[in-house]
Amino acid sequence: MDSIKAKGYGASNSIFSGLSEMEFERHAPKEDEVHIEVLYCGVCHSDLHQVKNDWSNTIYPCVPGHEVIGRVVQAGSGVTKFKVGDLVGVGCMIDSCGSCSPCRDKEENYCEGPVSWTATYNGYMKPDGSGFNTYGGYSTDIVVKESFVLRIPDTLDVQAVAPILCAGVTTYAPLKHWNIKQGNAVGVVGLGGLGHMAVQLAAAMGAEVTVVTSTKEKQEDAIKLGARHVLISSDKDALKQHELSLDFIINTIPDSYDINEYVSLLKRDGTIVAVGLLGPYKKPLNNMEVAMHRRSVAGSIIGSIQETQEVLDFCAQHNILPEVEMIKMQDINKAFDKMQDEEVHYRYVIDMQSLKEPA
Repeated sequence: MDSIKAKGYGASNSIFSGLSEMEFERHAPKEDEVHIEVLYCGVCHSDLHQVKNDWSNTIYPCVPGHEVIGRVVQAGSGVTKFKVGDLVGVGCMIDSCGSCSPCRDKEENYCEGPVSWTATYNGYMKPDGSGFNTYGGYSTDIVVKESFVLRIPDTLDVQAVAPILCAGVTTYAPLKHWNIKQGNAVGVVGLGGLGHMAVQLAAAMGAEVTVVTSTKEKQEDAIKLGARHVLISSDKDALKQHELSLDFIINTIPDSYDINEYVSLLKRDGTIVAVGLLGPYKKPLNNMEVAMHRRSVAGSIIGSIQETQEVLDFCAQHNILPEVEMIKMQDINKAFDKMQDEEVHYRYVIDMQSLKEPA
């Protein structure tokens, strides 16, 4: 078999009016690749940014989806980690240069090769002008190199696990890198798809978690997820009272915001890490607030393949799952609208069997 006929939903051009059904072909698995039938795919805020070309780098047609859960239906002759029938996952990356310093250190998400890592959809992270494209998990099938495929623990609910592959590892990686441990005071800004995972993960690591949210209605959810304290971002008096109280802050807001409002919450030598925003802050950073307490402002992007496996295993060990709402593929545009209006209960997951239903 030279190719695999796949069906998916994508955007055909930059005049974005929603995703529509399309058919395309994937190559048959090479020696080191597996062919996966997609069962479920999470809906990430970056999917919407990408199809709308908000980052000015979208290659069309664009078939999004990088929180992929499926079963292996075919394995290349050299594949040793997986076999037909295995339940597996595919996250944000499907390849990297493999030879640069980060890749050798198993940190492929910081690949320094000419085009950086290869994204599960939209091709290289640094497009090289060739028009090279990849199609993501909003589809019936996907073919991926085995070294970029994840093992899904048996104890995790297959219908809910998908967002761990992006939202989970995106928040786990900085918590791990900055060595969050028992007794640390950790702030989580934003209680959406990423934030609700960050709260659960930090709490499981033994941290005392404070959630900062703009939505008063989410206070109860924050406590249920493991937070000890909740601050409403519009309550400036409350923010003032909590200055110099946090060791670490993970900021999950995906759109431009004023970082200075949160820097002052850090203790001396504290660090704030942006994981949701891939662009400039709304206002310039006031370095006086940084310098006076030797604070650090940092960023982090997704996580490595090793860290993604780690967070899957960590979630299985601590009974952590994303809060999800299942939808049909045909309802993706309604889901995008609700996600923009912040009406989603943390994360949508697409049941890809819906793509096989009669039109």
